[in-house]
Amino acid sequence: MALPAPPLVAPTLHSPATAPAVLLRRHVAASLSFRCRRRWQCSAATGRDGPGAPLAMRGARWRRPAAPTGGNGAGGATPTAAGAAAGEAPYRGSEGKGSLWTVLLATAVAVCGSFVFGTCVGYSAPAQAGIVSDIGLSNSEYGVFASVLTIGAMIGALTSGRLADILGRKMTMRFAAVVGILGWLTVYFAKDAMRLYVGRILLGYCTGVLSYVVPVFISEIAPKEIRGGLATSNQLFICSGCSAAYIIGALLPWRSLVVVGLIPCAILLVGLFFIPESPRWLANVGREKEFTDSLQKFRGKDSDISEEATEIKGYIESISTLPKARIQDLFQSKNIYAVTVGVGLMIFQQLGGINALGFYASYIFSSAGFSGKLGTTLIGIIQIPITLFGALLMDRSGRRALLLVSSSGTFLGCFLTGLSFYCKAQGLYSQLVPTLALCGILVYYAAYSVGMGPVPWVIMSEIFSIDMKAIAGSLVTLVSWIGSFAISYSFNFLMDWNPAGTFFLFSAASLVTVLFVAKLVPETKGRTLEEIQASLKASN
Repeated sequence: MALPAPPLVAPTLHSPATAPAVLLRRHVAASLSFRCRRRWQCSAATGRDGPGAPLAMRGARWRRPAAPTGGNGAGGATPTAAGAAAGEAPYRGSEGKGSLWTVLLATAVAVCGSFVFGTCVGYSAPAQAGIVSDIGLSNSEYGVFASVLTIGAMIGALTSGRLADILGRKMTMRFAAVVGILGWLTVYFAKDAMRLYVGRILLGYCTGVLSYVVPVFISEIAPKEIRGGLATSNQLFICSGCSAAYIIGALLPWRSLVVVGLIPCAILLVGLFFIPESPRWLANVGREKEFTDSLQKFRGKDSDISEEATEIKGYIESISTLPKARIQDLFQSKNIYAVTVGVGLMIFQQLGGINALGFYASYIFSSAGFSGKLGTTLIGIIQIPITLFGALLMDRSGRRALLLVSSSGTFLGCFLTGLSFYCKAQGLYSQLVPTLALCGILVYYAAYSVGMGPVPWVIMSEIFSIDMKAIAGSLVTLVSWIGSFAISYSFNFLMDWNPAGTFFLFSAASLVTVLFVAKLVPETKGRTLEEIQASLKASN
């Protein structure tokens, strides 16, 4: 049976304009205090931190205080099994036996959408020769085919947050999978440029929706201790999809390569029937019984979910007193910090040049005198293990550390690539130019895959309150795709202007990213989504 939420202070003590904010702050404080008392009673048996541990106590084992006041004493003996012998029930936390498998299964199904994302992005590079030959497209027409994906993605980004709030996380992913299947089939049966464009726009819409809803769904179902690693699987499977398109595309004709995108769409569509809906979305729309059932499935049938359920419901009840979120609310003082962080990370992710390298990797290698096919294959090979390594580090080193290391690495990679083009233009060390370009691009991709690729999406899924998540998440996703279009469209013009200068500009953007992360980006490792909101409000 769920424990009752702590009582709220009567709102009549405050003016109507300030009552909701005061209620929310007091609820958070009361909820943390309540959990402190509850956790001390339970920790006598196990001494572990369960989900919902207060911010001040995160990562520390609980110790019995000198006097049983319910506080957290600095001294005292570590709890032992003596408490259990005295009749105290051991605390099981919110992760029961077998519960992790449900979370992993749901994550595995969701990231099929990420794989679709990757195949859509990676498809255009290996398919170029075949499409140009079979359909008879000019290079400029094929450039439209490659870049129109981002147009569809912008439309998808604009609608993704609202769809996810109205239809639910699962139904939104199901809808995106259907659109993706239609897009791939349209490309497969295309006989002219217009049908290719229509198929590519549908695929773009699919990726725009999935780029928002997949990381949000994963962050809402995952226990806080492993949320970062699981959320990073989103980027891991984007890279896997892109790598699969690169590698398999070297072996199959362009129509057969469509199957690489169709299969994960079908798996996503079928797999969603076997996993629960996000419990936080169910709580937000008032489906009480389904919320409890979903949370119980994700945490294990023998788990005590009362604390986590009380925390989630209490937070949602607190924000329900606030007015319905509007676009202009993004720029209020309570939200502007999170919006700045989310939008800023997406801007710097794109200014670092990732989509320029992604869409035109083969061209960049060829321009530097290296084999384009070999270079893209090497990118595909290194991306997956490096992204997996980043996923393992996400909940150990933290988000900020990965971002700082990653942006420093992308600076070095772009600088080396720019240096190779500078040497080529000046006729210096011509025999080293291809090797220097290869090293620079591989360093860039390795650094990007470990941090700047996955972490901005993880943080985007964590820092917005549930009432603002649809609007803010759509804005952040839209900014990402606008940046993708701007960089990929302008890249050819920049390369015609000055190849070395183009990569030096990307490296300068990475340096500014280091400063942005060091100054503004918060650490969200090891906190529940509700605790993150409490800390962000405290910092305002």
